[in-house]
Amino acid sequence: MLRVAVVEGQSVVAGQLLIELDNSDNQASLAQSTAAVAQARAKLRQLNELSEPLARQTLAQAQATALQAAKTLNRNRDLVAKGFVSQAAVDDAQRAVDVAASQVASAQAQVKTNTADGSDTALARAALAQALAGEQLARVKLDQGRVLASSSGVLISRSVEVGDIVQPGKELMVLATSGQAQISIQIDEKNLSKIALGQKAYASADAFASQRFDAVVGYINPGVDAARGSVEVKLNIANPPAYLRQDMTVSVDIETARRTATVVIPTSTLEDAATDKPWVLVVRDKKAVKQFVTLGLLGDTRVEVLQGVAKGEGVVPKSKLGVKAGQRVRKRVEAVPPPSAPHSAGKDPMGPP
Repeated sequence: MLRVAVVEGQSVVAGQLLIELDNSDNQASLAQSTAAVAQARAKLRQLNELSEPLARQTLAQAQATALQAAKTLNRNRDLVAKGFVSQAAVDDAQRAVDVAASQVASAQAQVKTNTADGSDTALARAALAQALAGEQLARVKLDQGRVLASSSGVLISRSVEVGDIVQPGKELMVLATSGQAQISIQIDEKNLSKIALGQKAYASADAFASQRFDAVVGYINPGVDAARGSVEVKLNIANPPAYLRQDMTVSVDIETARRTATVVIPTSTLEDAATDKPWVLVVRDKKAVKQFVTLGLLGDTRVEVLQGVAKGEGVVPKSKLGVKAGQRVRKRVEAVPPPSAPHSAGKDPMGPP
């Protein structure tokens, strides 16, 4: 580890340097790759500026030699016919013509291979492309030694110091990103039908239980966690309180419906709530009467009763274990704070978007 550029609690912006590793080997590899690129470019330039013109000059010389050899052969044939030279002179001139023709063919091949679409030029271009790819790879490896902030935020923890040897996959820093604050919770899949985008929610951190803040359902995972039988739901916080921290545990109430006038009883008075025939002890004519009820919205402390209990009727709490149906009771009115909207509740750490 060559340098750690930030400290815990520091605010950073996207692209800011966080960590710099010792990249001596990668720097050397980049220098070597850059030199290979320069060499490949020089080779291609040499083909354009030297090899092709030289090949064309060689071809011109070979063609001139071939022309002279052909003239000599024709002259010797005339002289043989007149008896001035022997047949051996004609044979020598023919060999010179054949050699010159071979030199012309070789020079033509040399010119072709050095042209823009020739094989030597293609090989030089391929070598240049390979060198450029090697240089790009070396730059990528060198850049990997510089860890930059992926987004703006606050560094909440770091577990690395200058001189440390780090391994791939090791967590070095944790960055709480800025932007949309969200709460991530797991809702039991049986309550999925009650949750919808845009529903209001009310949350409070366990460390600041008395300070509630508003949230809105902003995301419902389309999949279900088969192992836990739950669905991930994220709630957006428009105005997060200053005390909220990454991974803080919060309690959440999601408002799934609202009633302006309804009968609500404490959950402590409900019997067999998990069955299809819940019931309560209702106070009628100064006696406890067993009454089956039809339930509506469910909350943590209170439940809506659609049928079975009328407004103003008293109910017996479970704590009164000695009270039985038919027993005479005395009704006592207790002050009950105004009920909040029935809701589904969850408790989960607050996470980033």
